[in-house]
Amino acid sequence: MIQYLQILLNAHRDEDRGASAVEYGLLVALIAVVMAVGAALFGTELNNLFTDVAGDI
Repeated sequence: MIQYLQILLNAHRDEDRGASAVEYGLLVALIAVVMAVGAALFGTELNNLFTDVAGDI
């Protein structure tokens, strides 16, 4: 009986790990989307800024 309960508890832990992995994956995807949108919005302006700074140096 104790072994059966240990198996059930261990199985539950593995499910939590899988859920955590999915949550981390979603966070990484969200960060990537935010970075892509930021690069699209500010990419040209940043490129011009770096070009100007490189020209001044």
